[in-house]
Amino acid sequence: MKRKYEGLIVLDTRGKEDTVDTIVSKIGRDMELEGARLEQIDHLGKRKFPYGSKKLTEGYFVNYIIEADTASLKKVEAKLRLSNEVHQQNFFRLEA
Repeated sequence: MKRKYEGLIVLDTRGKEDTVDTIVSKIGRDMELEGARLEQIDHLGKRKFPYGSKKLTEGYFVNYIIEADTASLKKVEAKLRLSNEVHQQNFFRLEA
């Protein structure tokens, strides 16, 4: 059964500021290839971390709204964990 999820993804853009749109669209394509349906992408912009995180002081935040089943979501999360561009990811279920 497909459910709606919100995914907050923090990108490591050190030296890659001009390619943020490319990275965001690549992540969206990867999600669709794994069986998720993209509903919305919100660019939240670059923000500073309140604490040092893996030697980073800031990251580019992107919010994705997707519809996926559990298996597809697990594949998406695994693929994002392996990506060099993704610093951190969190997915939350929107519907009860």
